[in-house]
Amino acid sequence: MFANSLSGRFLILTVVFVMLAEVLIFVPSIARFREDFLLSRLERAQIASLALLATEDMIDEDLEVELLANAGVLNVVLRRDEMRQLILSSPIPAPIYATYDLRNASAWELIRDALACLADPKTEVIRVIGEPVREAGLLIEVTMTTDILRMEMIDFGLRVLLLSAVISIFTALLLFLAVRGFIVAPIRHLVTAMKSYAAAPEDARRIIAPDASVLELREAEEALASMQTDLTGALRQKERLAQLGGAVAKISHDLRNILTTAQLFADRMETSHDPAVQRAAPKLVNSISRAVSLCESTLAFGKAEEPAPRLERIQPACLVNDVIESERLAVGDADVSFAEDVPSSMILRGDPEQLFRVISNLVRNAREAILATGKPGEICVAATEDDRGWRLTVSDTGPGLPPKAQDNLFQPFQGGARRGGTGLGLAISAELVRGHGGALRLKSTGPEGTTFEVFLPKDLGPDEALRASS
Repeated sequence: MFANSLSGRFLILTVVFVMLAEVLIFVPSIARFREDFLLSRLERAQIASLALLATEDMIDEDLEVELLANAGVLNVVLRRDEMRQLILSSPIPAPIYATYDLRNASAWELIRDALACLADPKTEVIRVIGEPVREAGLLIEVTMTTDILRMEMIDFGLRVLLLSAVISIFTALLLFLAVRGFIVAPIRHLVTAMKSYAAAPEDARRIIAPDASVLELREAEEALASMQTDLTGALRQKERLAQLGGAVAKISHDLRNILTTAQLFADRMETSHDPAVQRAAPKLVNSISRAVSLCESTLAFGKAEEPAPRLERIQPACLVNDVIESERLAVGDADVSFAEDVPSSMILRGDPEQLFRVISNLVRNAREAILATGKPGEICVAATEDDRGWRLTVSDTGPGLPPKAQDNLFQPFQGGARRGGTGLGLAISAELVRGHGGALRLKSTGPEGTTFEVFLPKDLGPDEALRASS
């Protein structure tokens, strides 16, 4: 579990990276240590050779051995005045394995030779050449074995690695505590807030209050708070809609019973011989029938959703005419005119009741928009047909849609185009058109008026219909 946590992985990665950095430091350090070791042997050999030079080559054999042992070398050769002279000597246990000239050695050569010395466990005899200190000659060279050199290098390397391990562990521990305090703790606070909110998303008190000091975490908390606020509002609205749906279903149930009685009386009016009654009775019967159908559909919607359209061949001209006749009665004395440009020969496939509701909603919205201005206006319903499908447009000369209505055009209780409007008409209309596989869209709006377009495809899916209507 520790290795799977953020702080645990950060601790492990810190140790690994610090150790890697120490390894990169160790390689040149061990090369530098070997160079210093060899230079110290040259210096000690030079000091030992001075004793012999001071006695003019007269020195006791035991003293010579002691000088070589103190210098840690086997032979000392000094070149002075272009003459190469063997100053101190002793038996060489093996042939010379390699010669190393420290006078002009590059860093790469020093690193290479140091690693080679560490990798070779055998004791070899090597020759080392360098420059005498204080310019006491042209050069000095010594012969020595590699056993002591290798042991000193290993000891130095172990000390460096131990120090590196202590530094890495201490650094990783500090970073571990810092990460837990500055990152892990705020993340856990964020997760706790998310879990608390998920347990009761309707409770606004559980919305997180951004308080992180780290910029990125604070941005995450602010984004979460915004999302939680929107979600809580949406849940509350859905709860209100559910309650409203229950109330509407009850009202529709009672209204359906009242309309059924009215329908019976309207049926009897059709038998009247009064010419005025005979002209008005069919429209009254049709209106009451549609009201009954709407109540039944509302009850069905309360249970699930709008029923699937019952497709049949219909004449849109008849639907448009019925809608306009009904709206003329609602206009009264207001100066609102209606125009229609729907070919009487046009036949389309659709549900007549649902399409009537769509056109009626659009025309009613246009009429109410014009009446709200108190100025004369005109509403035009037109229809065209092409290879892809049928297009019904409803245009008006009203004031246009406000920005809020455009932003939430087909959202219930949010896309109302007038004061007191609910926006349900457009939302229901869009759903009914989608049920036909088509699309309802706002074609244009502005001070010169508004135009909505209903596109009903012939053989297209919903996505293709939406693209075709654009």
